[in-house]
Parts: sequence; structure tokens; C-alpha cells
Amino acid sequence: GSAVCVCCVGDVFILLQVVLARHRQSGSMYAVKVLQKQEERERSVLLKGLQHPFLVGLHFSFQTSHTLFFVLDYINGRDLFYHLQREGTFPEPRATFYSAEMASALGYLHSLNIVYRDLKPENILLDSGDHVVLTDFGLCKEGVSVGGTMQTFCGTPEYLAPEVLLGHAYSGAVDWWGLGNVLYEMLHGLSPFYSRSKAEMFENILHAPLQLHRSVFQSARSLLHGLLEKDCTKRLGGEHDLAELQSHTFFLSRDDLLARKVPPPFIPNLSGPCDVRCFDPEFTPLPVPASLGLSDMLEDVANGAFPGFSYMLPAEVGVTEP
Repeated sequence: GSAVCVCCVGDVFILLQVVLARHRQSGSMYAVKVLQKQEERERSVLLKGLQHPFLVGLHFSFQTSHTLFFVLDYINGRDLFYHLQREGTFPEPRATFYSAEMASALGYLHSLNIVYRDLKPENILLDSGDHVVLTDFGLCKEGVSVGGTMQTFCGTPEYLAPEVLLGHAYSGAVDWWGLGNVLYEMLHGLSPFYSRSKAEMFENILHAPLQLHRSVFQSARSLLHGLLEKDCTKRLGGEHDLAELQSHTFFLSRDDLLARKVPPPFIPNLSGPCDVRCFDPEFTPLPVPASLGLSDMLEDVANGAFPGFSYMLPAEVGVTEP
């Protein structure tokens, strides 16, 4: 099956297709992300050898003369946006569980000097065991150590941090603002400063006080006020990164979390990691489009824009032929 969407990186629009694929020899299921050759930032992050239970992993990459292919973990529980649209809000234990796993993934990226910069429900997938998996590293910024700064204006409007909106140099603390936004949305059903008017929404992000529903418990209140602190120098996580969050009473045991020993509060109705019932049946029966250019797969890649693009995860070498 396949699905098509259009995404924006800066001012460049990229046609994106995601195809569900099965490895002919091993039978393993993968999600194949297909991009037209434009400015491409994601592969270098994936090739860092990301080894974290809450980040999507790259198994193979290859190209034709016009197209890039990423063969990624197949995550079949849909994205957080889908679940929030269906359910409106989550109970606090479920929001706590997802937030702790997201924080762990962001802290790991920061330890590799990578700032994610685009945390939002659409980029947060749930696997068949209801664990978080962050995907889409297209807006990541590499080479930013804790305390380092960057300047590029990018991100999704309703999740932009105040310092980004103001055009100031900003740090990895933007990811903790993003986590606060997603946690708020899980508990309230909307992002904290949302407005249909973009100008009003930006004004809210910069100046409006944080409004919390009275049903939100004190530990979550404290965390949200810390993460959604408009002054990035005072924001929770701004100085000592993940360690500041893990000392908060809201969070779970780090070791148990990484070992996936914390039982998820929500059990999805899926038979296993290859189940496709969460996906719209409008898309799953679709054939692989001829436009993907698979027929010219063996074309000399010297004609392409990305020499050396082909990749195989070391664990796959000698096991199966892609």
C-alpha cells in the first residue's frame, strides 16, 4: 500500500510518498519513504547510527536518477495526531507515559549534538506495543552542543518557540518547548496558544499567559509551566537538558523506560508489528506507483545529486540481500 503527501522544507515543497514494503527474503516489513531529489537533510541524521527505542531506525537507503528511498522501521500504530483527533484528549497517565518516552528520545538526540526542532503530533508515531517512535528528521540541526545556538527560522507555526518567532539565536531548549506543547495538547485537545488567526497565535505564543484546565494535576502543572516558560534561559531543560526533566516528579524511571519495562497504559487493538488495520483502507490496497522510478533503479547514480547515498544497516550485511 502507499500514501502520498506534500511537505515543506523551508521554501522547498517536496513530493513525499510512503510505501509499505515486505522484504522478499526475510519477510520483514518496512516503511519506504520516497522523496524527489531536492535539498536533503534527513539521511545524515539517520546515518548517525541512532540506537534508541523511541527513534525510527534506517535499514537501507538507495536512489534512482530522480528519487531518494529510505527503508525505515515500519511503525503501525499511526501518529499521535490521528489518535488525538479520534479521542480528543488522553488521561494523564497516558500523556505522562508518552511524554517520558519523547523526552528520552530528545535527550538522546541532544547527547549526539542534534536538535530535533519539529516536535508535533504528526511526527510522533505509536508502535504495536503503544510505545512512542519519533520520525522525520528533516528539520534536525546537527553539530549543536548543549548550550550552543542556531539561527534558522523553521518549524510548524503553532509549535514555534518564542525565541524562534523573535528571530533570536536559539538552543536545544526549543525541543523542550515543543514537548510542553505536545503534552499540553494531549491533556487539553489543542496546542496551548492556538488561534485560527496566525498573527493572533504568534502574539499568544509571545505574550499570552499559560491557561491550564483545573483537572490537570499539580505535577503536570509544574512541568508544563517549566517547559512552556517563554524565557528560554529559565525554561526547564535549558541548562542541564534531560537531567532537569528526569528529576521532576512527573517522570518515570529512566532505566525501566529505556528497557521498555514500563507497561503502556493504552493497549492498541493490533495483532502485531505487521498489522495494517490502523491505516485508512483507501490507501493500503493501492499498488506501488510507476512514478516511483523503480524501473531505473540500476541507473548509474553518478547522474544523481547524492553520490554515496546507498546504505545498508551493518546488522543487515550478510543476512539478506536488499
